[in-house]
Amino acid sequence: MAGKEAELARLESEIAAPDFWDDPSRAQQVSKRAANLREQAEEWRGLERRLRDAVELVHLGDESLRPDLEAEIASLEAEIAKRRFAAMLSGPYDDGDALLAIHAGAGGTDSQDWAAMLQRMYLRWAERRGYETEILDLSEGEEAGIKSVTIAVNGKYAYGFLRSEKGVHRLVRLSPFDAAHRRHTSFALVEVLPQVAFDDPEVHIDPSEIKVDTFKSSGAGGQNVQKNATAIRITHLPTGIVVTCQNERSQTQNREFAMRILRARLLEIQQAEKEEEIAVLRGEYTKAEWGSQIRSYVLHPYQMVKDHRTEYETGNTAAVLDGDLDGFMEAYLEQSKA
Repeated sequence: MAGKEAELARLESEIAAPDFWDDPSRAQQVSKRAANLREQAEEWRGLERRLRDAVELVHLGDESLRPDLEAEIASLEAEIAKRRFAAMLSGPYDDGDALLAIHAGAGGTDSQDWAAMLQRMYLRWAERRGYETEILDLSEGEEAGIKSVTIAVNGKYAYGFLRSEKGVHRLVRLSPFDAAHRRHTSFALVEVLPQVAFDDPEVHIDPSEIKVDTFKSSGAGGQNVQKNATAIRITHLPTGIVVTCQNERSQTQNREFAMRILRARLLEIQQAEKEEEIAVLRGEYTKAEWGSQIRSYVLHPYQMVKDHRTEYETGNTAAVLDGDLDGFMEAYLEQSKA
């Protein structure tokens, strides 16, 4: 915490400078970072006060206080574990919101059903943490499940936690869509992107380099069918990136969300290029391929979820598919930190 307090002191000195607002974009970034550090500092000071109070009560030696002290100590231990977890999230976008995209892989209906199971798993995980979620784009499967979905996950450290989930996820189970009820292996790709602020200098989009198309949203029949072309498709001409958004009834809202996704994808490309350059210089670069799954979920012939990067595993597959992912995330962060 001492390092962060020193950083806060430096930023507050910069904010106090008379020419601080001469560069509004830089000023907003610095102000946001300083506010975040102040909040963290106050949270740690509050924890320190609680610890001192508990120690003073212990020294009183009053046995009648034991139940309250035991409850407070348990609460403090849980809070410290939570802080330790959050302390591993120190990346430039870790404390911000995330965009989560899930794409069904090879395997037809089984993979589309698997993509829908992953969608539910992540929505349940976000609900457990008190995060807000919003489905920005959804393409449903022909028979069951989904072909793809893009979800905005809004909450502190949403991106920091979810970046451990990026990669190919494999499911092994007895297929409910096979008349012979044989065992099938399904794949789905999970993408995790930081939601980039419109004033972030890392990403600049020239309006002349994008093509915007409108179309009618696809979806259920009846009253839900869109009479007007409110869905948006944006093509970034220099890179060929195409993003769509058709969830909102307002064309303006859909365009705003599509631009948010485009900015996140452009930032991902920039970061990947930098990482590749560093890896090549270190002589350790290997291209990520579709077949290299990060995690396997086995429901038959035994019950096991295993992360192949960290070797973390659990036999409680039902809990994992219901959103209990913190063990996997913490193991990934621990390994990344090491």
